[in-house]
Amino acid sequence: MGPANKSQLSPSTFWLMGIPGLEHLHVWIGIPFCSMYMVALMGNVTILAVVRAERTLHEPMFLFLCMLSVTDLVLSTSTLPRMLCLFWMEAHDITFDACLAQMFFIHSFTAMESGFFLAMAIDRYVAICDPLRHTTILTNSRIAKMGAVVVLRGVGFFSPHPILLKQLPYCRTRIIAHTYCEFMAVVKLACVDTGATKRYSLSVASVIGSCDGFFIALSYVLILRAVFRLPSREASLKALGTCGSHVCVILVFYSTAVFTFLTHRFGHNVAPQIHIFIANMYLLVPPFLNPIVYGIRTKKIREYVLSFLRVKFS
Repeated sequence: MGPANKSQLSPSTFWLMGIPGLEHLHVWIGIPFCSMYMVALMGNVTILAVVRAERTLHEPMFLFLCMLSVTDLVLSTSTLPRMLCLFWMEAHDITFDACLAQMFFIHSFTAMESGFFLAMAIDRYVAICDPLRHTTILTNSRIAKMGAVVVLRGVGFFSPHPILLKQLPYCRTRIIAHTYCEFMAVVKLACVDTGATKRYSLSVASVIGSCDGFFIALSYVLILRAVFRLPSREASLKALGTCGSHVCVILVFYSTAVFTFLTHRFGHNVAPQIHIFIANMYLLVPPFLNPIVYGIRTKKIREYVLSFLRVKFS
């Protein structure tokens, strides 16, 4: 292989465009994005610190919540700082290897987030439908195994993404019409037929998302059936209240995920700025919203944080 072909196979850098058509607003768009990132950092770190410090919170629900918080921290940190550099310092260039690394973190940790939502749904199902055996079914060893399966699934299914893109020749423009290195945006720059590569990525994403979504929905159908059989209205409302936070964050996560997936598959007439803006929300909103929703709606976390603040500022 000659030097020219080698340079085609592995470009040194890509150029991130940002949000097409909204380049003049990048500075202003970066302000709410930065605010959301700071809230996501503080909120998720707070949840990890509270659960670590308070031994009464060492329960399956909160252990899965810690796994979700770690996932959110990695997911947001792998995208937001680089995105803000683009918005505020016009740092459009990103090296090829850094681009592939960012892509791997985005896709694998998004899959992990979906998996942890499923694990939390299983926890709620066991807690409501079989409460007497909750702690014996979801032991610490089983929780660790479930977490390991979710992580290995994300890594295993999405490790081929950077490997596949590393092998492709890039003889077209180096401009990525996006704010980060998203798989479909990068694969469009290759100068060979990438139909099989695209089908693999879409198939993996759709199988993981649809399977997780199906089992989450099934768990809540069984939960609702068990709740409506409870003898008192107060007991029913209390049981449903323990699921409220989980349902809220799931709806946000899957609504933006489904829109992004359908846009890649069918939405060829969707304006690029709308698609990219929703894709950014897909990565920004769940890490920002998860700690807020769980912090406000989960009584134990809320009480611990408030008692800490009272002691700190009294």
